[in-house]
Amino acid sequence: MTLKLLIISDTHLPKRGHDLPAQVWSAVAEADIVFHAGDWVAESLLDRLERRAQQVVGVWGNNDGPGLRRRLPEVARIELEGIRFAMTHETGAADGREKRCDKTYPETDVLIFGHSHIPWDTVTPNGLRLLNPGSPTDRRKQPDHTYLTATAQNGQLLDVVLHRMPPETTKA
Repeated sequence: MTLKLLIISDTHLPKRGHDLPAQVWSAVAEADIVFHAGDWVAESLLDRLERRAQQVVGVWGNNDGPGLRRRLPEVARIELEGIRFAMTHETGAADGREKRCDKTYPETDVLIFGHSHIPWDTVTPNGLRLLNPGSPTDRRKQPDHTYLTATAQNGQLLDVVLHRMPPETTKA
């Protein structure tokens, strides 16, 4: 079986935008699983994603209040197509991240995280894949708003693509 994945984080709605860009909502419709690595800010986005997505896996971030923290874990774990995923909002400073994550997530194949709004795709010395999708709504100092898509199939994470949306294309 092949599963289409959408990976987003740091949406900060409605503070950093009124809604997800149309391109992201289209990706939600195409995905089998939507991962959100925290900093939703409003519970309404979680509600909307749960209505529109086939399956949502989410965690809370440092900007998420008590409602989201009651509904979501700090760390989510799921196995899909033989791939062991973990997701958390924050992994600490970029310096030393690979070594820290290898130690903290030894039984994981792919770790999804957010917080920095900086896209990240590396593999640690122990083979752990680290993915940060950036943000589709709050690019901070990045040139573009971003999100990731990937495919999980037969124990492999395939077709990992960073989608870039220039700021002028994400205006509501």
